[in-house]
Amino acid sequence: MTPELREQEERLQFDRFDHDDAWELGNLLVRLARERGLPVTVDIRRGDHQLFHYALPGTSPDNDDWIERKIRVVRRFGHSSYLVGQSYRDRGTTFDAEPHLEPALYAAHGGCFPIIVKGTGPVGTVTVSGLPQLDDHRLVVEAIEAFLESRGAEKSPGS
Repeated sequence: MTPELREQEERLQFDRFDHDDAWELGNLLVRLARERGLPVTVDIRRGDHQLFHYALPGTSPDNDDWIERKIRVVRRFGHSSYLVGQSYRDRGTTFDAEPHLEPALYAAHGGCFPIIVKGTGPVGTVTVSGLPQLDDHRLVVEAIEAFLESRGAEKSPGS
């Protein structure tokens, strides 16, 4: 699974990312979650600046805590929180079993994906919390894919 996760980060990169992009991506995630009846919290940041945050029914402040912990992992390692956790599982251990970081502050659980701008690198995060970790990750990836596809359609000739 790790090669697939690395491929996602290579493929899912933005030409730019600003406040309006955060609003559109955040609303897309909320719409997907509403349509499926998913109890998730969505958070999008550029650097330390929170540009979008929405908690759907069925969530709690615990989701905000998970979001903060997942974001710290992405910022520290530069990869999705699920990829970081999977890299430990691939080695026969877990992120929490390693004594290097405080589990109360860091969670290598799926759901936080780096916002990578081509030619620049990671500039922010998009995070979902509320589902099993693989489902959180998949929802974020699906939304980024749809968002980037819609951007590609806007650039195509004759549109």
